[in-house]
Amino acid sequence: MPKLKPKQEFADPIRGPIFTPRFVISLLLMVLGIAWIVYYYAAVRPELGGEPGGPAFVGDLGEWNYLIGFGLFFLGLVLAAHRSTPLGRGRGVVVGMLGCFLLGLVWICVFYIFSDDLSPIWVFNDLEQKNLLVGIAFMAVGFAYATKWE
Repeated sequence: MPKLKPKQEFADPIRGPIFTPRFVISLLLMVLGIAWIVYYYAAVRPELGGEPGGPAFVGDLGEWNYLIGFGLFFLGLVLAAHRSTPLGRGRGVVVGMLGCFLLGLVWICVFYIFSDDLSPIWVFNDLEQKNLLVGIAFMAVGFAYATKWE
């Protein structure tokens, strides 16, 4: 009579629900950050010496709007690195980590390639040398995902 083999457990953690409250909040923060940057760039910022449009408080913040937008976006990415979200477990960690590393690298490379004339590239032309900080911030968020990798 053959011996029965014990049940083997999979090494993957038990998958939880996809849309946990933490994941929904992180998605909202990422979308809000991108929307803030796009709204400031397209509707509020002054065009070549013109008057700023949109709400006065957004126009008064000036380039701080980029810090707010990118801050919200990166905060959303970091919140998504928790185990209760799809990006914080299993293959999602690898996707988040490599995605952030590659986006940071591409951001810095695009800045260096086009640094002589950044005028045709949206957002890059306003940030100038601060583009390096954005690329490094992407990589820092990638390290936040790397600490979750097993």
